[in-house]
Amino acid sequence: MTAFAPQPPTNDPWLPHLATIRSIENELPLANNTTVFTLELELQPGHYAQNYRFLPGQFNMLYLPGAGEVAISHCGPHESNSALACNDLPQGSFRHTIRAVGRVTNAIAQLKPGDSIGIRGPFGSPWPIEELCGHDVLILAGGLGIAPLRPVIYAIANHRNRFNDVCVLYGSRNPSTILYHKELSSWKKFDIQVETTVDQPQAPPPAQSQPQSPNEQPPKDTLSETIEANTWNQAIGPVTLLLDRRLSRSLYPSFQPANTRVLICGPEIMMHYCAQSARKLGIAPNSIWISMERNMQCGVGYCGHCQWGPFFLCKDGPVLRYDLAEPFLNIKDL
Repeated sequence: MTAFAPQPPTNDPWLPHLATIRSIENELPLANNTTVFTLELELQPGHYAQNYRFLPGQFNMLYLPGAGEVAISHCGPHESNSALACNDLPQGSFRHTIRAVGRVTNAIAQLKPGDSIGIRGPFGSPWPIEELCGHDVLILAGGLGIAPLRPVIYAIANHRNRFNDVCVLYGSRNPSTILYHKELSSWKKFDIQVETTVDQPQAPPPAQSQPQSPNEQPPKDTLSETIEANTWNQAIGPVTLLLDRRLSRSLYPSFQPANTRVLICGPEIMMHYCAQSARKLGIAPNSIWISMERNMQCGVGYCGHCQWGPFFLCKDGPVLRYDLAEPFLNIKDL
């Protein structure tokens, strides 16, 4: 168990605060060579825990002595009492979904319930939930990018009458790497539609070996059953495939680009092409938001490690409006 010295209450953004791991859930039990898990964390009681609030899209810096720090987005609750606070857990508790890919995240993956970890945050700009009210909403996610968008989905679900049509378009590498797959189908009870696609099916889909045409209807089979049966009979291809279907007025007669707001999170190349597809549909660039990721270290815009063009992504981001970000997405290796 990691040991931390007791710290007095402080507003110092550089000082980690003690949190205890209450539970750990393996999110991808069927995936090979991929460790993705969700931590439920509870802050040590005190001033910081009592005043801790996060907004969907923000992140924490997770600190483990001897390993270092890493920026991880909030992945949100199962329910929420507020469209903005987004926390159904006891005060001072929250969740993070983490992929073990580097020194810090691999060290965190070795921890057990009851162990301690340091927390700084929350940091960064949130998703613009209030600006989505009264509009149709498209939520586009690629791979682990569904995690930072999950708090938005539950915020919308808990205030469903404030939003028009809502649809989640989610793409993953293969069926075994689809996050929260048991939750996706349940979102439909909140009148939130879900469409999924994969780059590579684990087994050939019935009567389909090529990417679906934008004019083909998405199947209605239960997603969780499809994954657990090691079959795939839904869309095959990039997330833009699902977005481009909206070109068909016969499939989506109520689609209104001028009244649509788009949130995108995933690999940078995926966000770039999804935003371009949204623009081709007639969606305005100032109605699209993306979540950018760089090497965030300080969390408050001082160190400069996360600078991207004129933006310090730990402070000005990670959520950016596309019309502001677009000129810099086109610069190679920025």
